[in-house]
Amino acid sequence: MKKSVVNAAGVLSYQALKKAIRKKEVFSGNAPIAEDQIQPASLDLRLGTRAYRLVSSFLPEDLDVMDKLYTPDVYGSGLVMYEADISNGGILEKGHVYLIPLMEELKLPADIRGRANPKSTTGRLDIFARVLTDRNPRFDDVAPGYRGRLFLEVMPRSFTINVKAGLSLVQLRLMAGECSLTDAKLKTLHGSTRLLYNGSQHLKSEEIKVSKGLYMSVDLCGDENSGIIGYKSKKNSHVVDLTKKNHYTIEDFWDPIYKNTKNTLILEPEDFYILSSKERIRVPPQYAAEMVAYEAGSGELRTHYAGFFDPGFGYGLDGEVKGTKAVLEVRAHDVPFMIGDGQTFCKLYYEKMMEVPEKVYGPKIGSSYQFQGVTLSKQFKNI
Repeated sequence: MKKSVVNAAGVLSYQALKKAIRKKEVFSGNAPIAEDQIQPASLDLRLGTRAYRLVSSFLPEDLDVMDKLYTPDVYGSGLVMYEADISNGGILEKGHVYLIPLMEELKLPADIRGRANPKSTTGRLDIFARVLTDRNPRFDDVAPGYRGRLFLEVMPRSFTINVKAGLSLVQLRLMAGECSLTDAKLKTLHGSTRLLYNGSQHLKSEEIKVSKGLYMSVDLCGDENSGIIGYKSKKNSHVVDLTKKNHYTIEDFWDPIYKNTKNTLILEPEDFYILSSKERIRVPPQYAAEMVAYEAGSGELRTHYAGFFDPGFGYGLDGEVKGTKAVLEVRAHDVPFMIGDGQTFCKLYYEKMMEVPEKVYGPKIGSSYQFQGVTLSKQFKNI
């Protein structure tokens, strides 16, 4: 790995996050922040002990979040239907909206801002999760210099789930200055470090599509042995306990989708699918990446809820990994929507790190998905 060089702008690294925790810029009054929460370029945020079942989603705008919860509406009621203690576990019903105060709080310097995103496991379980902060009109956005509490809005969409205080559903990335790469710099980076592979062969510069990120496509050819190209969540199933690992039988919760002769798939409206990218992606240690939601102009298709890719994903410590497929969480809206193998489906957005992290993504730090294919969340038994 190249020697770490600290830049004036960029995403905060593992060691920078540890420093921010020591300086109480990120802290928790309930339980100390644990080492395993600190990722190469992000911090896992933990659920607190209370969950509020809400009438609907909301944004606080010019109020603090907790004040907004109990502000009377036109009917004289607030947003809270009831609250529950989830210290030792609690059920979040499918299709219902909850607000859970998080354990972590922030006292950020004026030049540091943040962005939150669901963790991979959260997205693969079709759990809609987004962070709110006081007096902010945007979800998943932490304003520069923010001082205050963090809150999580949660709505399970496919499965009723069991959660408990201390679990992490989302992660926070902190950054300073301009982090994003121009199209020209992204093309140069691909030329020098090979960001996209197709099988074991890297894509040539003329084969990639770049526009504020690298465009990627969907794989509907799948695994040659199993013929499986993805999974669709079942309409009715039991509770998924998020504290379990390698526990549930796939067939009880998912229907496998098999390759057909035309390499196409019709997405049914509002069904939830797990698919994978055709390309294998690499994130060098000097960079972080995010898979941004790709929507067709008609608004009929939404891909990828969970977006952060840490430095080293599909790359390793010194470039020894020749890319890893991205798992796509997909939902069609309004009408049945046909997709084909190799269709443009998502976009990978790269940002520079402020410095190279002291640890990078991979099995050595307990990362779950470095060698994934069409992989479900870690609660399900490996095939």
